[in-house]
Amino acid sequence: MTNTAVRPSRPAPARSRRWPVRGLVANIALLLIAGYILLAIFGSAIAPYGPNDVGAGPRLTPPSSAHWLGTDALGRDQLSRIVAAARPALLSATYAVLFAVVIGTGIGIAAGFLGRFWDGALSRIVDLLFAIPEYLLAILVIAVMGSGLLNASLAIGIVGIPRFARIARGSTLEVARRSFVDAARLCGRGRLWIVFRHILPNIASPLVIMTAINLSTAEGAYAALSFLGFGVRPPDADYGSMISSSQQYLLTDPWVVAFPSIAFVLLVLAFNLLGDVLRDRLDPHTRTAAGA
Repeated sequence: MTNTAVRPSRPAPARSRRWPVRGLVANIALLLIAGYILLAIFGSAIAPYGPNDVGAGPRLTPPSSAHWLGTDALGRDQLSRIVAAARPALLSATYAVLFAVVIGTGIGIAAGFLGRFWDGALSRIVDLLFAIPEYLLAILVIAVMGSGLLNASLAIGIVGIPRFARIARGSTLEVARRSFVDAARLCGRGRLWIVFRHILPNIASPLVIMTAINLSTAEGAYAALSFLGFGVRPPDADYGSMISSSQQYLLTDPWVVAFPSIAFVLLVLAFNLLGDVLRDRLDPHTRTAAGA
């Protein structure tokens, strides 16, 4: 009689379990983000000219061997300014999302875990922030605090607080009903211990996904504020201000607008794809092409 026993399936290789990124598009997204990080760190050594050097070449020169991406209306090298703009782009998105994550998550956990009066009061504050149009709220904050990278990032972070607060509150309400939280209470554990030991680890996945997705949103919002003149102060470069100052040359010298626009779009696209990758990894019920 032949042996028909089914052989046990082999476990997945350790590398596939550890490495969360799969697929060509996902790898390209990470490479793009890594490239921008390198530009932000080593930009001054990479750029062929100083980003604020007026007269580095003839004004409005098209791309050439001397100026790969041409020059702007003041004769500044476009490539050098695009490289320099990577730093405020990354910093603004990071500062804004970090602020929103910390404050929004704290509000959401407090509302969901404490309940009753705190839930009602904090939820009304979040609803009030949601009721104000996002860009109007950001401009109001900047009008009070002034323009600049940090103030613009803070304004964008305040706009992002309600998103994280609602996700943290909903996830906390679900986790707080589980038996291990009741067991911790019966053992005499304090509220802070329960929050950091049980609540936060179990709501981390949706927060990480929202963080990655909001990096692109924050960068887009900062570029919009910078376009309006609320970003870094001239003559420093960032993508929004470069597009704003060059829009009048769109028909006659399109490269002046095209190259910073492409750099901005690539960064936002990379952040969006990173959010898709993390969602595929942390939420197995949702699949997208980036992680396929």
